[in-house]
Amino acid sequence: MVEKSRPVLVLSMPQPADARALCVVAPLTSQLRHMRGEVHLGKPSWLPKESAVNVQGLASFDHSKLQRRMGTLTPVQMSEVRAALRDLLAL
Repeated sequence: MVEKSRPVLVLSMPQPADARALCVVAPLTSQLRHMRGEVHLGKPSWLPKESAVNVQGLASFDHSKLQRRMGTLTPVQMSEVRAALRDLLAL
């Protein structure tokens, strides 16, 4: 069975001293619901459609599964992602 790949926002990459080689990611989605936990990105040049970061979909997996860098978020977008994470996790 072939795994479907999907774009993700990498939030954390493993460091040499970490117990496991896991990265933490939030999926990107084009199914916009305009609800809590979504950070709207508009239509970045490196994505085919308007998209959002879904901070409710946090996941971790071995960093070797990452395939390629597609693009980067602006500082304002990253600030919005951090705020959404703080809100979601009550930090």
